[in-house]
Amino acid sequence: MGVSGSGKSVLGRCLADKLDATFIEGDDFHTADAVAKMSASHPLDDADRWPWLDRVGTAVGAAVARDGVAVAACSALKRRYRERLAMAAGIPLLFVLLDADRELLSQRLADRPHHFMPVNLLDSQLATLERPDTDEPAIALKAARPPLALREEVLAWALHAAKTGTDEAP
Repeated sequence: MGVSGSGKSVLGRCLADKLDATFIEGDDFHTADAVAKMSASHPLDDADRWPWLDRVGTAVGAAVARDGVAVAACSALKRRYRERLAMAAGIPLLFVLLDADRELLSQRLADRPHHFMPVNLLDSQLATLERPDTDEPAIALKAARPPLALREEVLAWALHAAKTGTDEAP
């Protein structure tokens, strides 16, 4: 989870490859209208997000039911969005916040000229972001770190969570 440009898709694919799991790209579940809205530099509102979160969560739940594990990249910027994803998935979810400063995020977005999310929506995403509370099943990692290092930290955290029934970092 995290704002656009934080590296969700890169880390998600890296994790999915390591786990031989289905990777679900949240961007693929946006409607054409939502993509057009963002492309025109208009941020999504909750009315745009609820059905999208339901589609992503349902896909995660189906992949886990079929394969036992799945990895998804989804902004999940607010607590209630994370709760909605888990509800739609029908299973407990773990969240990884990829945290980065505005400068790094701006550079990454500028390096993706063909993505529908323009750089000028970054501030609205940063303003919307609610960092996970300590009672949420989440960990925050520095997005500037190499994807393989992030992957190993996520895997150690998830394994610890599975073994102990707690989502606290080992």
